[in-house]
Amino acid sequence: MFRNDKAHDTMSKPLEPVSPGKINSIMEGTSIEGEIRSDSNIRIDGKVKGTLHVRGRLIVGATGLVEGDVNCQSCDIEGTLNGKVLCQDLLSLKATAKLSGDIRTKQLAIEPGAVFSGNCDMGGPKAAKEPEPVRLSTSNQPAQPSATPRPEPAKAAI
Repeated sequence: MFRNDKAHDTMSKPLEPVSPGKINSIMEGTSIEGEIRSDSNIRIDGKVKGTLHVRGRLIVGATGLVEGDVNCQSCDIEGTLNGKVLCQDLLSLKATAKLSGDIRTKQLAIEPGAVFSGNCDMGGPKAAKEPEPVRLSTSNQPAQPSATPRPEPAKAAI
């Protein structure tokens, strides 16, 4: 009956970057530490140590170095990336790319000469979504007995 339209509008943000034609750029010789969030494309030719959340395309240039986890719409890697990559669409490793870490993506393109070390998970649109965390019980209740009986240990005859 009563609805807050402002809260509804922020929940229905488009998946596309806000400024698809514009690129944020971290130039060679620049180092940044910390978390970076971008609603548009970003190109890294310098060094970034931390987590990146990019709603557009991430480009790691030939001189670029990223040490940390990446979550992006699409990604082109020409330089070095050490960390987990969660890519919603296409992850492209160019011939000069060096990627060390696990990746989850919808599509993957690897040019000859690229170096990749880690695990890859490709499974369509569902593969690029964050997995649900495993919840462990911290209660002090004893564990329930299993449905299958365990065999008694053999006793030595005396």
